[in-house]
Amino acid sequence: MGLPQSGLWVKKLWVLLEVAVHVVVGKVLLILFPDRVKRNILAMGEKTGMTRNPHFSHDNWIPTFFSTQYFWFVLKVRWQRLEDTTELGGLAPNCPVVRLSGQRCNIWDFMQGQQAAAHLRGRLIEDFSSIADFLIIYIEEAHASDGWAFKNNMDIRNHRNLQDRLQAAHLLLARSPQCPVVVDTMQNQSSQLYAALPERLYVIQEGRILYKGKSGPWNYNPEEVRAVLEKLYS
Repeated sequence: MGLPQSGLWVKKLWVLLEVAVHVVVGKVLLILFPDRVKRNILAMGEKTGMTRNPHFSHDNWIPTFFSTQYFWFVLKVRWQRLEDTTELGGLAPNCPVVRLSGQRCNIWDFMQGQQAAAHLRGRLIEDFSSIADFLIIYIEEAHASDGWAFKNNMDIRNHRNLQDRLQAAHLLLARSPQCPVVVDTMQNQSSQLYAALPERLYVIQEGRILYKGKSGPWNYNPEEVRAVLEKLYS
């Protein structure tokens, strides 16, 4: 549940302090013990598949940790989580989204009948497309070239308007996602109400949240969605 406004700013100030200390300590440790810190970050990167991408060296992203851009991004994510209102069994927010054609619609429009719908992405689509409706919601860019940017990454700037977001989302089509792709509104309603930044998985059934994944990238786990769907339709 979300926090009452009376306590929200206190929580935000506390999170600000936590993130500031985290960045300062991380930067100091990176200077004093670079090899050890890099090993720890690489171990976390194994979970996301970043270390297995032959076109994406660890030198492209590890040096960006504990930078000023890193600080602001982590702070934004942590603040967003404070206002997370979704909970298991609760009503799934029927947020407005925009098709790549520019047509406006809502998340529930993509649920056929009473089947489950898994939000965001994964290879799961191939295995469960006959029993679940999948939807990718492209939200604000996590590693924009004018934000917390990685080297050798796509050159996508922070979205200034809906056209920027739609144009960036079209890049997903080159990966043949096999399910509908929509974008969040410029008010970032889906991102905020689902606390989705930088990425998150949900399973929704009959308009209620059946599964709520942990925030990515370190805790992004499509196999948990697989287990939920297998149990649901076994």
